Amino acid sequence: NMSYVSNEALKLDSQLCFPLYAASRKIIGAYTPLLKPLGITYTQYIVFMVLWEQDGITVGDLGSRLRLDSGTLTPVLKKMEAMGYLIRERSQKDERIVNIHLTDKGRDKKEEARNIPLKMGACISFESKEAEEFKRMLYKILNQD
Repeated sequence: NMSYVSNEALKLDSQLCFPLYAASRKIIGAYTPLLKPLGITYTQYIVFMVLWEQDGITVGDLGSRLRLDSGTLTPVLKKMEAMGYLIRERSQKDERIVNIHLTDKGRDKKEEARNIPLKMGACISFESKEAEEFKRMLYKILNQD
């Protein structure tokens, strides 16, 4: 019966997207009290994580890594620059390219953030095998064009 199938398909509990969306919001919500003492948002935190790993990255590459468009990323970077955490510099070779460099203040933030992954791990009760498998499945979704 076709109408039964379409009714089932339209139920919230039948969706993969909904628990993914709700879990994402819950996890980001769990970060909020951990990031508040550092005075940064979740988006700023993920920007920091990339820069601590790859200082001097281009805005374009940062956007690709974070899966954020420039309309979302640019205001975040401007704010972080105003806060004294980073500097945006046009490339000498190609002025369309903007590189991002951490300041000393931005590098020092890493020490303040050191315990956050551990504290977050306590919020999500996955065994390490489960966590790896879940991450693999999420990237499978993210990497589909």
